[in-house]
Amino acid sequence: MGEQYNLQAIHKVYDAFGHGAVEGVIYMLTDDVTWTTPGPPDVIAYAGERRGHDEVTGYFEASGASTETTAFEPQNFVADGDFVHTFQLADGKISAFEGYEDSAAVVAAFTAGSN
Repeated sequence: MGEQYNLQAIHKVYDAFGHGAVEGVIYMLTDDVTWTTPGPPDVIAYAGERRGHDEVTGYFEASGASTETTAFEPQNFVADGDFVHTFQLADGKISAFEGYEDSAAVVAAFTAGSN
């Protein structure tokens, strides 16, 4: 698949996520997808590596139960062959996601006031 096709796939995923349609996101994943988010899973419920549709669905459930998204407006997308943003694609579907966030700041937010 070409870069433009891959970019369109990622736009579909972000659109589905932005509308809270997790099933639309899952549809755009390969069966053996790997979904990785940094941080300690014992503090950040959605952190860690997940494989396959069921585990990635669990990621979205954990994220939704532990965080509140007040705005979701992706603005810049960069494609390089089968890589778009932090996604790897295979045959037009996401085969891997590697999240990047300041996990220390997220841990601090999740543990604020617990001492």
